[in-house]
Amino acid sequence: MRKFLIATHGAFAKGIKSSLDMIIGETDNVFLIQAYLDDHISVEDELATVLTHITADDELVIFTDLLGGSVNNIMIREALKNNVHIVSGFNLPLLIEVIMGDAGTPVTEIIETAIIDGKEQMIYVNKLITQQND
Repeated sequence: MRKFLIATHGAFAKGIKSSLDMIIGETDNVFLIQAYLDDHISVEDELATVLTHITADDELVIFTDLLGGSVNNIMIREALKNNVHIVSGFNLPLLIEVIMGDAGTPVTEIIETAIIDGKEQMIYVNKLITQQND
């Protein structure tokens, strides 16, 4: 089974999960790490808790907010496992596309396509409007 982890600095993970739930409905295979909100819980401990829900037969796709950030760097330790994939710098369209991806399609293909599509969603709307008016 594919499982997903949204791991971000602060409450960003919870906010994007809220938007995700509004659009695609609630999912029970999406986990969250909201790093550094509680000084008494380390990111490593939060990750260890999530990993108890992942079996060798599962695929885990981890979404992090910032390439090179501390959260991403902690998650990279898991990238050496064959069943773990990390996507950094995600946006909501990318997240939706990966989570809703066909279970029969290799996750690597879904991720690659979603990254291209996610980049295309980033548009400077003022320029788009100006170009359409010309």
